[in-house]
Amino acid sequence: MTQRVRAIRGAVVVEEDSPKQIIEKATELLLEMVSRNNIAQDDIIQIMFTTTQDLTSAFPAAAARKIGWVDTPLITAVEMDVVNGLKRCIRVLMTVYTSLSKRDIVHVYLGEAKALRPDLSRPD
Repeated sequence: MTQRVRAIRGAVVVEEDSPKQIIEKATELLLEMVSRNNIAQDDIIQIMFTTTQDLTSAFPAAAARKIGWVDTPLITAVEMDVVNGLKRCIRVLMTVYTSLSKRDIVHVYLGEAKALRPDLSRPD
């Protein structure tokens, strides 16, 4: 099958702004994203993380390094502070090589983050 460049979206909410929570939840999200889409580490081109402005204790990208993704380009940015927006949220945009079509990509929204895209959310 022909491989193409595709993007996978994901998001998760942490209970509190702590390095432990940020790393644990970001790790859970990353592993779910690759598992649900059958992505090998070598197929990951880059990952962009964003956090809401209330998360300042750790970089979620550290989770990728901790699970061994040391040669994957990573960057973290801060989300806009939107009125009534979801708080304590980590969002991920992962660019990958895959043979999946756009409609077959499984975007992963865990827990409270399902509210961001109920149309794309699936059971945890």
